[in-house]
Amino acid sequence: MENTNEMVIEFDSRSCNEGFARVAVAAFCTQLNPTLEEVADLKTAVSEAITNSIIHAYDEGVHKIRMECKIVDHDLYVTVIDYGKGIEDVAKAMEPLFTTKPEMERSGMGFAFMEAFMDDLSVISKPGEGTQVHMMKHIGSETTRPLE
Repeated sequence: MENTNEMVIEFDSRSCNEGFARVAVAAFCTQLNPTLEEVADLKTAVSEAITNSIIHAYDEGVHKIRMECKIVDHDLYVTVIDYGKGIEDVAKAMEPLFTTKPEMERSGMGFAFMEAFMDDLSVISKPGEGTQVHMMKHIGSETTRPLE
């Protein structure tokens, strides 16, 4: 039988909520008994995805960011969704060092970090409608305690 669990949270596109999102995902995955390295990897990837939404999705004002998390057996799926301006060229945006805001001294490494720290990454975006960042990380091993 498949062990599953889900969590959905929505919060304002404020930089102070990036830390909240990191902690929420870390707390959610504790049921899989992750290693400290797995938690650190996950928090880094989530931080990058949330920061991208805050910095790049909306030009001004406070808007919503949605984060969906799902555990299926030992795989943690995290989707970060914004309803902002979207990405014209996803492949270009995912290139290391590419940034749309060089004046803010952005490094352009967000997607590269997400890819490095997660086992799978895909980005779906539609100009004018927003962006979805889908990430997956395998947590633990078969000796990890099952969901209760």
